[in-house]
Amino acid sequence: MTTTGTVRYWAAAKAAAGTAEEPYAAATLAEALDAARSAHAANPEFARVLLRCSFLVDGDPVGTRDHRAVALAEGGTVEVLPPFAGG
Repeated sequence: MTTTGTVRYWAAAKAAAGTAEEPYAAATLAEALDAARSAHAANPEFARVLLRCSFLVDGDPVGTRDHRAVALAEGGTVEVLPPFAGG
């Protein structure tokens, strides 16, 4: 079932996306990220940045879980977090 929510980009992901946030319409994290890659296909740096990112879905770390298995909730939030220097 497709749900809608918000993807929030931070640091290098925000710069590559050219926006701080945008809506998603997807059932899983993998679908949301595929849609974001398609939406930003004109900027190949965006896809490269996503490869280095970690993700939070509604505040919970995704970690090494398969993105196809991470369900998205209606009205949820996906945080896209590139590596940060100085931790």
